[in-house]
Amino acid sequence: MAFQPIFDAEHGRVWGHEALVRGPGGESAMSVLGQVNDRNRYRFDQDCRERAIELAARLFPAEDDLRLSINFMPNAVYEPVACLRATLAAAARVGFPLASLVFELTEDERVDEPEHLVAIVEEYRRQGFTMAVDDFGAGHAGLSRLVDLRPDLVKIDMHLVRGIDTDASRQAVVQAVVVMASTLDVVVLAEGVETEAEYATLLDLGVPLFQGYWFGRPTLEALSPVHPRAQVVAAAAS
Repeated sequence: MAFQPIFDAEHGRVWGHEALVRGPGGESAMSVLGQVNDRNRYRFDQDCRERAIELAARLFPAEDDLRLSINFMPNAVYEPVACLRATLAAAARVGFPLASLVFELTEDERVDEPEHLVAIVEEYRRQGFTMAVDDFGAGHAGLSRLVDLRPDLVKIDMHLVRGIDTDASRQAVVQAVVVMASTLDVVVLAEGVETEAEYATLLDLGVPLFQGYWFGRPTLEALSPVHPRAQVVAAAAS
């Protein structure tokens, strides 16, 4: 697992870290995910969760109030309660608080049974987890997934973020997402931020949480420091 920081501009601090799958030699996520199939999907999903929780407990203490964000595969969850047993056991074993766990559902994954997905989200929320929709604005589900699931957090896809400082169309779309999310009491996170200009523009549009190479690159089984200007730019925009 590699870890990438998520920055909270409103409070000028790291909000949490996303766990990103990597190969044993640091191979890319795509090289690993390309080996996942119907036979091993469940075991892979379970192993990734447990490994992420174990590493997070070692890398940042629970008292730091940092979140651990984990991607999950809804098609690997055959029954929400049963499939959570290993996750809950791993958290209890290493003393990682359940309230610090964030589960991200990517819009790229097709789910043929929407009712099953709703049941997963409801059970995860009942356990105290934060629920997030990843790659918002890029997947096939779009607004319907936002309405059906009512997640706690949406991550704006990097395609909408790239070059937003010079693109009025992207600015208009992101601002509409921010307003809509505020109405639904959903927190917005912009991912894939690569320049200070993108960051400053997104701040002006009201985005509170950020992730991307400009803030810190994914680091294998370690925490990446956040760009030293992250707090300075946020303070200037406030």
